[in-house]
Amino acid sequence: MNTAGSNRKRARELLDRLERLYPGAATELEYGSTFQLLVAVMLSAQCTDRQVNKITAGLFKKFSTPEDFAALEWEELARQIKGCGLYRNKSRNIVAASRILVDQYGGRVPGSREELEALPGVGRKTANVVLNVAFGQPVMPVDTHVFRLARRLSFSSGRTPAAVEQDLLQVVPARRLGQAHHSLILHGRSVCRARSPRCAECVLADLCPSGSSVVSPQTPGSD
Repeated sequence: MNTAGSNRKRARELLDRLERLYPGAATELEYGSTFQLLVAVMLSAQCTDRQVNKITAGLFKKFSTPEDFAALEWEELARQIKGCGLYRNKSRNIVAASRILVDQYGGRVPGSREELEALPGVGRKTANVVLNVAFGQPVMPVDTHVFRLARRLSFSSGRTPAAVEQDLLQVVPARRLGQAHHSLILHGRSVCRARSPRCAECVLADLCPSGSSVVSPQTPGSD
């Protein structure tokens, strides 16, 4: 069997195991609408989902729609999200993006990559998460966990998130991309950690070329 075929077969087995380990895996971000998901993902850059959820728990009670955020000055929003890294830039981008959504889309979050990436502060990873989670599109968002696992599992030797994404799209069936994304993230957080990976407890150990000899690569920014 050729290498591509072997990788696809191994990917199916890995995904089967991860799905059994993390049944119903989904984003850990808390949101009540597609717009709130977009805001939460924008806030999550260089910030944990847990911290984002702490911030949005109060934020979304005060401001919940694009119209609410569009009416804010960025300084006011910055005060609301101060516990989040890069909060000033994020505030500017969220307010600007909200105004575009109101002015150009009637308050609706668009469902195409091109339109999403045209919004201030929305890069490929953020767009992919929204397309994956909210619209069910067959895309593969690559964050630091997916990047690390794809390399350790030898599905990619790419040095950028975009390169890793393209390699994963070659081996993961389109219908499984959503579940795969979330399962890989959960496994990266709990087992295949950047430092001190728990290889002895890993259900993928016999299929992982890296094994206990993994060395964390320098992970580039994912958005």
